[in-house]
Amino acid sequence: MTTQHDLTFDHHERNIPKTLIAQALANTKYAPYWLDTPDRPAATEALAGSLETDLLVVGGGYTGLWTALQAKERDPNRQVVLIEAQRIGWAASGRNGGFCEYSLVHGAANGQNHLPDENAKLTKLGMQNLAEIRETAQRYNMDIELETDGSINVATEPHQVEWLREAEHFLNASETRALINSPEFLAAERDEDGTMLVHPAKLAWELARVCRELGVEIYENTKAERLIDTGPTLRVTTPEGQITAKRVALATNAFPSLLKRHNFYTLPLYDYALMTEPLTDLQREAIGWDKMIGLADLNNRFHYSRPTIDEHGGFRILWGGYDAIYHFGGKVRSEYDYRDETFEKLVAHFYGTFPQLEGIKFTHAWGGAIDSCSRFFSFFDLSHRGRVAYSAGYTGLGVGATRFGAKVMLDLLSGEETELTQLQLVRKKPIPFPPEPATWMGVQVMSNQMIRADRNQGQRSLFLRTMDKIGIGFDS
Repeated sequence: MTTQHDLTFDHHERNIPKTLIAQALANTKYAPYWLDTPDRPAATEALAGSLETDLLVVGGGYTGLWTALQAKERDPNRQVVLIEAQRIGWAASGRNGGFCEYSLVHGAANGQNHLPDENAKLTKLGMQNLAEIRETAQRYNMDIELETDGSINVATEPHQVEWLREAEHFLNASETRALINSPEFLAAERDEDGTMLVHPAKLAWELARVCRELGVEIYENTKAERLIDTGPTLRVTTPEGQITAKRVALATNAFPSLLKRHNFYTLPLYDYALMTEPLTDLQREAIGWDKMIGLADLNNRFHYSRPTIDEHGGFRILWGGYDAIYHFGGKVRSEYDYRDETFEKLVAHFYGTFPQLEGIKFTHAWGGAIDSCSRFFSFFDLSHRGRVAYSAGYTGLGVGATRFGAKVMLDLLSGEETELTQLQLVRKKPIPFPPEPATWMGVQVMSNQMIRADRNQGQRSLFLRTMDKIGIGFDS
């Protein structure tokens, strides 16, 4: 017999027995699903000795890889070296949900709040960027499990239905449940053109493959330690060597920059996800998830979910989001990648959303750091007399936007005035975060206020409205 003590109260107001949650996670592997495959490429050798190059890229995630690839496309004769402190795509690039979206500003509402005069132009540039990603994947025959069925944003509360009424592609409850059957889904907005799904780790690995084929030298397990201005050139030191470069692109995102002035512009927020075991035919029929579309709900503490087909043809569901955890001091540590409290919440929320799948097990659970800035989309910097470019702050929407960010960094390093370098998105920086303990306290207050808004029909408090006005607010 289940007692009240055994119950977990979830976001969808369903009580899920704790024993059921424990069973769901009993044999779960604490590792990113996308990276846990024998298809993962072997690591390249670390740098030992000295090198000279035209362009050095620091960071082997999406931002760095797109920078190296596009640099060689622009000038095949340019020498390009990329170094990565650990493995290609091991951090956010190999741990995210694989939503490759058009938005460069974390959604139209956030873009309108921060850059109202450019929002329409940035939408156009974002859609162009998405098309160019698709074209690049086709041109280089990249195996990234690209899916183009799009996504839906679902209303799970009555007031959210009203938010969607004027959407161009509004779906009522029955139309929404015909796509993905959940009793929690009251309506949705269908996005057929602005979102693609990819296998996130394969995207990083395939970008690295193409880079190598174009002549980029890649060194893994090679940490950049210091950036030294020698006058005519720049020198970056590593544990076993050094690289002399004419230009440097810093693509370290959530990790500390080689330039201390960037330290207060980003903070690491930890996001978490689960992957189900393969669904049976009856389970898949019960949820009706026939198209390879992603979904997200409209809460401030939102969930995101998407299907994937594993190497044996099994249909699995990724389920993530809700908690976004900031640790005092803003450190990035491997022990933060796993959080039982959040994993248990996610199981309960999954069962609440899909009661017909109650009892399904989860094979993988993991987390990772998102490089968040106060405006929730990327920013840029140029230093050392125009020879060092930097980009970070993608805040969870970097799968697509990092390619655009890489393009901007290369324009900045060219020294030429271009359409992109003149954008306010590029020229204007976000508000920096204050020193501790103010940042930690601010994050806690912001999180609590967003929770209150979710519980108050989405009504934003005076605090949140004030933060919106000064440029630190966020409307998911």
